[in-house]
Formats: sequence, structure tokens, C-alpha cells
Amino acid sequence: MKLKFSTFFFVVFLAQNFCSGQGYFQQHLDYQIKVALDTTSRSLDGFEEIKYHNNSPDTLFFLWFHLWPNAYKNDKTAFSEQLLINNRTDFYFSDEDQKGYINRLDFRVNEKTALVEDHPLYIDVVKVLLPQPILPGKSATVTTPFHVKLPFNFSRGGYFGNTFQATQWYPKPAVYDSEGWHPMPYLDQGEFYSEFATYDVAITVPETYTVAATGVLIDSIESGKMIKPIAQNDEGMLPSAEVSVFKDSGELPGLKTLKYHQDSVHDFAWFADMKFIVRSDTVRLPSGKEVKVKAYITPENSELWKDATTFVKRTVLARSALLGDYPYDIVSVVDATMGAPGGMEYPTIACITGMRTREELESVIKHEVGHNWNYGILANNERSSPWMDEGINTYYDNRYSELFPAAKEPSKSSFITRRLPRDELDLLYRVLIAEKIDQPIMTPSADFSLENYGAIAYHKASLWLQRLESFVGRDEFDKGMRTFYEKWKFKHPRPDDLKSSFAANSQKNIDSIFGLLSKKGMLRDTLNRPVVLKFLGSLKGTDKFRYLFAGPAISLNKYDGLMVGAFLHNYTLPEPKFHFFLAPMYATNSKELSGMGRVGYSLFSYGPVRKAEVSLTAARFSINDFTDSAGKTNFFTLEKFVPSLQLTFRNNNPLSHVIKRLDYRAFFINEKTLSFSRDTSRQIDIISFPQAKSMINQLRFSIINNRILYPYTKNLQVQYHQDFVRLSLYGDYFLNFKKEGGVTVRYFAGKFFYVGERTPTKQYRTDRYHFNLTGAKGYEDFTYSNYFFGRNEYEGFASQQIMIRDGGFKVRTDLLSDKIGKTDEWLGALNFMIDIPGKLNPLQLLPVEIPIKAFIDIGTFADSWKKGATTGRFLFDAGLQVSVLDNLVNIYFPFIYSRVYGDYFKSTFPTKRFLKNISF
Repeated sequence: MKLKFSTFFFVVFLAQNFCSGQGYFQQHLDYQIKVALDTTSRSLDGFEEIKYHNNSPDTLFFLWFHLWPNAYKNDKTAFSEQLLINNRTDFYFSDEDQKGYINRLDFRVNEKTALVEDHPLYIDVVKVLLPQPILPGKSATVTTPFHVKLPFNFSRGGYFGNTFQATQWYPKPAVYDSEGWHPMPYLDQGEFYSEFATYDVAITVPETYTVAATGVLIDSIESGKMIKPIAQNDEGMLPSAEVSVFKDSGELPGLKTLKYHQDSVHDFAWFADMKFIVRSDTVRLPSGKEVKVKAYITPENSELWKDATTFVKRTVLARSALLGDYPYDIVSVVDATMGAPGGMEYPTIACITGMRTREELESVIKHEVGHNWNYGILANNERSSPWMDEGINTYYDNRYSELFPAAKEPSKSSFITRRLPRDELDLLYRVLIAEKIDQPIMTPSADFSLENYGAIAYHKASLWLQRLESFVGRDEFDKGMRTFYEKWKFKHPRPDDLKSSFAANSQKNIDSIFGLLSKKGMLRDTLNRPVVLKFLGSLKGTDKFRYLFAGPAISLNKYDGLMVGAFLHNYTLPEPKFHFFLAPMYATNSKELSGMGRVGYSLFSYGPVRKAEVSLTAARFSINDFTDSAGKTNFFTLEKFVPSLQLTFRNNNPLSHVIKRLDYRAFFINEKTLSFSRDTSRQIDIISFPQAKSMINQLRFSIINNRILYPYTKNLQVQYHQDFVRLSLYGDYFLNFKKEGGVTVRYFAGKFFYVGERTPTKQYRTDRYHFNLTGAKGYEDFTYSNYFFGRNEYEGFASQQIMIRDGGFKVRTDLLSDKIGKTDEWLGALNFMIDIPGKLNPLQLLPVEIPIKAFIDIGTFADSWKKGATTGRFLFDAGLQVSVLDNLVNIYFPFIYSRVYGDYFKSTFPTKRFLKNISF
């Protein structure tokens, strides 16, 4: 896509003889917009007039326009695709009335109709062909009506209930600079790049609504009379509907029009709500300039937001002192009811939603209001260099905290909160680097993975600025940033411009520091960390300490009974290269030593193999028991050792959710077994307990796609034993429903090969390894990789436990000498698991959530195709699954099944068979 996109524009540049590489220039726009909000249809009707000033050395034959409301038109837009990449399906599955668009456009240039061409890739970008070219130094007036159907607030703007957020709502020309045109689709991850302009905007809304908007609300004239704003009361409060409005002649009763003006901004946003309470204040800058401060607050958050104007004033003072004076006459924050917690900045105004504490609110206000400098006044291209916006702004968030340390709110410290990281973003940053999946700071916003966008563009970039500050010294750093601000305010700086500002003021060579912007990895070496023993686990301070965690270990099975002991491990985040888990236990029933352990060592690389791990797993527990004629119970122990090598391959596309792994394991199994023999000379039975040793080599290649829409897994597995080779292809595919849940389709195909000649002895010896259409039992878990409470039980509830393997059927035919659907040749199956919506779930009345699913299994195997087969060629079962403990335990109720299963149930359980047919 990138190649087609760049090639397209290269041809355009050649055809029109556009000159790249010119010196700096900047276009300017004058907007006059009239817009009316229809709260019933949730739509806008407007008219726009733009005076476009061509300050470039080039003759313009067309203008690219952003029609970003069309990003919400359907699920084929770049916006929709990005949400899916970032694991969101809310827009993709949204109802039609939640979508949005812009139409009724009629572009005219200097009153002449202009033809419009669609962008070849994006439906929210169009090319307006100019009837007459705009020569260098000349201007043209572009007009168009427009109608906007506001979307539900999926991303920054739209509607949420009866509140409205008009953001990116009007036709807006793309930026044209020395690099050429910058047409771009609307994206959720990745912000904006727009021309500086003067805005005069008249907004008509129902008179019961209060509006918060970019710029200054100006006086208006009605019938020759000047309408002045009413004075605020002693508490700095204005009524919920400001009176500084006017009504146009002929306007319907119940409407009001508000006029706003603002120079030197590159965007205009406004917010309308019937419930806003307005708090007003002022802040005086060191230069003596006075700036109005406003907070628009919903009644339910009035207590939480009581210090909002204080936080705004602190931010304006801090940024003005550190970078340069706030240049506008007003700054506002809005308690905007939106779909997800967070904040978003626009010139002179920021919207914030979903804050839970005063500390959270201050943190978000200082960040969003701080964006008035980056990228409001210093308006870099956020799509190409998001770090110049988010990273610089985050750096100054930290400087704010030095000036105004946050007063810690009293909170109830819990076991969990005491172990959470102080800075979650810093932990994520260190994990991404340790796992070698980080990206350079100089990555365009749309090319960042979701995790890297926050951890790198925000956090690492702020750490990079701290390193720059440390390298040149704080005084010189501040001087360089102020120089940068003064030179580039109300312009479009690039990374080289920031570097030039420091190079001009610094005696040091800063090339190596700026070179770090294009590199991956840590900015500083990890310090030596002391080892600390801690109870259970912790994610706090993992940059300062190497933890050892200890705690009680408890396990349970039918033979060992309750197993108690202790564990010791060092697993945390980031994962240590050398990692281990040891859990020795004592079994209270078998009186045996039991337990498990694992040691591993991982190597990470930026090469084709991202991670290589060698490990050794060991376990010991009882798998059966036998009581002899003397009443002595003997326990059969299992010991296993599993050395393994796992390779995780690098995905060259950081946005992809695909994981490819190659996994080799060797299972060394030592089982205590039971043997009966007869001493014919003494005519007595002899019972012995020999050790049976076996080894299985397993090689598996897996492809896992964890995307949110239609995720899937694919596995090709080979298991080798001295007697056989077991080849399996299996995986699953999830088909999302529109509202909730979906259908999981599992597939399996397997072929069994004997090593050497197939003999009855080999068939008997390899019985537990054969493919099985019906539910596999603990005895058939020949690698001992699954947990079974009663692994070898043949009666009672414990005997009804199965594992989903091979055919994956939920019915059982355990009491037959040769289970139905068992084969040492080939087998294939499809399994469907269908989520039942909550409104159809009769268990939703319970205080805990217990999902119900429907299952359908269809399969076939070699023996069913042979002449004289007693089963049909295709077998099936169907029923309901009840899941508890978040799918930790799944209980299957088969109601429909092939006749051969029905015959088995009737012959085996003549009465009361329903409960005995249940598996779990």
C-alpha cells in the first residue's frame, strides 16, 4: 500500500512540476463557518468559506481536503481497519445509526464550481480540482455547504447520549509544505497535521445547551443592540446557559447562536451539553498577560473537578515559564462524556472524561492543556513524528510535577496495590525492550504497535529528552527549548529543527544523542540490582531489584490427596533471562514426595529468531493406586523430565498479531506400574511394581493469530516413539458475532504410522497413543501435560473428566474394551462451540456469571470406512457446555449423538444415565 501511495504522488509531482526541497514556507487559511446542531437527528448542517493563501513558490492546480467524518461511514475505512489492528471491534460491529458521514458538499472556488475526485485509497479524503490555478503569493476563496451525521463517540468526537463533541467535523484542506501535500485519513492512533488559520465560527444550538469551544466567545448584534455577557457571581460561576449569545432574525424560538473567534490555530473543536456547570478564573503570566480560564463540568463530577481551574492555571504557568508564554486569551477544559476514559487536546480547549481521582484529573489536565504548546503552538506533523508532540509534552509533565508535587490522596493500600508498578508505562517500556519488540522513537504514529505507541512515543521519548537534558545541562537545555519555541511557534517544525536549536546553543556534539531517536533498545544500561526475597510476587521496582519470590504451594489429586509445600521462583516482568520455578510438596495421602519445577534460559534478538528458550521441566506425583489383599494401598508414581527448545520467530510487521513458534520437547517418562504373575511351583500369585520407562520426541510448529476479529491457531505436530510416529494437524478459528461471543471452529486431522511392521503386540503396546474420536481420558494423556483429579478412575465422578484432544467429542465410551472412534490409522473431526447470548442464558439470574455454550462435534475415522463397519461413516454429538471459573472448568451435557453412542449408553447405564453421561 505504501508503494502504491508514494508512486501515485510522485507521478503527480512530476506532472505538475511541483518543486520539492524549497525553503520553509507555510500556507495560511481564513475560515468562516456557520453550523447548526440538530440534537434529534444528531447531525450538523453548515456552510464553510475558506480563504486559502498560497505562500508557497508553487502553482497549485488542486487542493486535497480531509472529510474526516467519512471515517465513520463503514467498516472499510482506514480508521476502522486500525481499530481492528488495535483489538477493537466496537465500531466494526456498530449499528447503522451509530455510524457517521459528511455529505451535501458543493465545492466552489471563487464562485466557480470545482470538480472533485476521490482519493485512490481513502474515502475521507478528496481532491478539489481548481477551476483556475492559485499562483504563488495569491489566494482563492473556497466555499461549500456540508451536512454531518455525527457518529457515536468511538474516537474523540461524536455523540454520547445527549452530549455532543464536534471534533474534526468540517471540510479541512490538507497541509501543503516543502515536502508536498499531506493528505491523510482519520485515524484513532495518530493525530493531526493542519494549517494554521483564523477561525470565525457561528454555532447554533438549542438554547438549553451550553457550548464550550476553541477561541473566544465574542459579542453579537441583534436588531442593532449589543448583547453583553452577564457578570459571573462571587464564586466564579456562570449559569448553565451563558447569555453571551445572540439570536439571528427569523430564527426559530428555542435556538441560540454563539460566535467564536480565534487567530493562529490549526483546528477548531466545540462541545455541547445541557448539564454543563461553568467555573471561571484567570491566570496572570510572568509577562503580565492575563488569560481567562474556564472549566465546563457535569454536575455528577462537580466535587471531583472542584480544583480543575487550579490545575489549568498551574499548567499554563509551568509551560509558560519553561517554554514560552501562552499566546492565547483563553484556555478551557471540558468534562466531556465520552465512551472511554482519557483526554484529547484541541487549540485553547481540552476534553477529559472518566477520571476517578483528583490525582488522575490533575495528571490528565496538565497533559492535555500542555498540548497547547506541543502540538498546538509548535505544530509538527504528528503522523510522521508523534514523539515531538507526545514525548515532549510528557517530558514537561514531569517538569510540572517538580514545580507542583502532587498531594497524595489517602487510599487503602492492599496486598495487590502494594505490588503493582509505580509507573505502568515504564514497566511496559522495559518489557517491550527486553522482549525485543520495541520500535524506534522516530516511528510514524500509524506504524507503531498499540503497545509501542504509548511506551515509546510518550515514555521513551520523554526519557530521551531527560538524557538530552543530562548531556547538555538543564540550563542549556531550557535555553535550547525556549529558542526552539520562539523560532517555531505557529509553524510546523521537524526533528532537524529541534536539533538545530540545540546545536546553535550548545558547545557539545549532540549527534550521538539525536542518533538514539532512530535506534531500538534501552537509553541507559541497566544498573546492578540487589536480590530481594519477597512473598508471592511483585511488579513494583523491578528496575531496581532482582526478586526471589516464595510462598505456600498447594495441590490436590485423588491419589496423593492434599499436597502441601512451598514454592520459590523469580518470574516477574521483564522476564529474567534465567528463570525458574520450584515447588516441592509432601502428599498427605500417599506419603510421597511430590512437586514440580522448571528452569529455563532465554535469549532475545532483533534478528529472525526473536526468542530462543531452552528449559527443563520436571514433575513427580501419583497417577493411580492399588490395594492388595492384605489391605495395603500402593501408589503408582510418575516422574517426568522434559528438556525443550522453543524458537519464536520475528514478525516483520510490528502491527501484526501473528506469532510463529517452533517447539521441540523430549518427554522422558518413568511410571510405576502394576504387574501380576503366577509362581507355578508354589501356586501363588505374585504382585510386582516394575518401572516402565518411555521417551517421546515432539516437534510442533505453531502459527497463532491473536487478532480481535476472526483469530485462529494452526499447529503441525509430529510425535515420535520407538514404536510409532503420530502426525497431527489441528487448530481453531473464531467467528465473531456482532454483539457478543461467536463460534469457535476447531479442526483436527491425524495419521498414525508404525515404526517397522504393524503387529498385534505393537497395537496392544501402543493402545494409549492411538487417535481417539471420543473424550480422551487421563490414561491417554501420555505426555502427562494435563491436570486430572482422578487420572485412572473408571467409576465415580472423577472418571468423567476428559481432555479435548484428537476428535474432541464430549461423549465417552470408556467402559468398552475398544472405545468407539479409536483408531491406529487416521482420524478427522470438526468441533463447533457456539456462544449463547446472555439474554438467552437462564443462568444469568445467578449472582455470578456462568456462560452457556452449545457444542456440535462431527468426525470420522479409518475403521468407519471399512467393509462391515458397525458405525456410520460420520459420527456426531451435540449438547450444552456450562463454564465456571472463567472457563477453568467446563461441564458438557450431551443431548444428541449418533445411534452407536446411544446404544452404548443404554446397554451400559440402563437407568439414571443422564448424570453419568456428563463429562467435564
